[in-house]
Amino acid sequence: MAERLKLLGDKTRLTIVAYLKERALCVCDIVELMHTSQPNISQHLRKLKAAGIVNETRKGQWIYYSLTVDDKPYIQEILRHLPSLKEQVDQLKNTCD
Repeated sequence: MAERLKLLGDKTRLTIVAYLKERALCVCDIVELMHTSQPNISQHLRKLKAAGIVNETRKGQWIYYSLTVDDKPYIQEILRHLPSLKEQVDQLKNTCD
């Protein structure tokens, strides 16, 4: 639990999780939302996946990331307190399509 909470102590990873709370996103969506590089986002997603916080699903040539926290009530509680980023996610240009 401590390692997972430590991962969420990073502002970038916590923001990624907040976006994924709204819906599954591909790397290019997250890059657009966060205005940073693809390698940077991929590195953070790799750490979140290794910790079992996010999951990958392939759709065509794209890999979509989603939260996998059903078995982690302590992370669900953190998510409950995060501000909604739904409006930003809804405005995505869908550059991955």
